[in-house]
Amino acid sequence: MRVLVTAVALALLLAACSKVTQENYAKIQDGMSEQEVLVLLGPATESGGLSVLGVSGGSSKWVAGGAVISIQFVNGKVVGKSFRREPPK
Repeated sequence: MRVLVTAVALALLLAACSKVTQENYAKIQDGMSEQEVLVLLGPATESGGLSVLGVSGGSSKWVAGGAVISIQFVNGKVVGKSFRREPPK
């Protein structure tokens, strides 16, 4: 029983420490630099991008505790964002 209580407490602590929250999502504004977003959210869970004729674009996703923040960047600046909760598996 003690192990179960400890595991639940640890899971709650880790969830509370996540930077992938609706509060942090609300702080992200169009025009912010990619570096500013990284300071706020930490390293992305996944990301990708491309560059064509001097214009670079990409997207990054942060996933934690059932929350997902997706950010789209053009030339290193935020141009779009979304927040969603994933249903428990």
